[in-house]
Amino acid sequence: MDTRSTIQESIVFDAVQKLHNHATADEIFTEVTRQNPRICRGNVYRNLNKLTQAGKIKKVSVSEGADRFDHMKIEHYHIRCENCGKLSDVDMDWINGLDWNIKDKKVFMLTGYDIIFRGLCPDCRTDNQDTIPLLIFRRV
Repeated sequence: MDTRSTIQESIVFDAVQKLHNHATADEIFTEVTRQNPRICRGNVYRNLNKLTQAGKIKKVSVSEGADRFDHMKIEHYHIRCENCGKLSDVDMDWINGLDWNIKDKKVFMLTGYDIIFRGLCPDCRTDNQDTIPLLIFRRV
């Protein structure tokens, strides 16, 4: 397997770092083509997969939406706005060993997990929703 970093891989990596917002592959492609209009969509997608497999970025699979790419490689939780779909980081310590609590381990071989909380982001909350927010989230 070729582990050399290519110029295109570096450009895609830089775009993920610059966007800093859990961008979709299409959003990353748009950013990349602003600087390098000759790069094709397929090259961006292939390099996102290569960067994910190399552990340089994280792919966050989102139900009911496109996968997102996260510049933060450390384990952390996310929250997704149920209205607009915005994905943000949750300011919360990672719970080590959560997977150890699984009772029936006979069927699946666990390879990892993602937990995504749901809620309404500050932009989508209406002023008459005076409930106390249960989670504080931040954009990183």
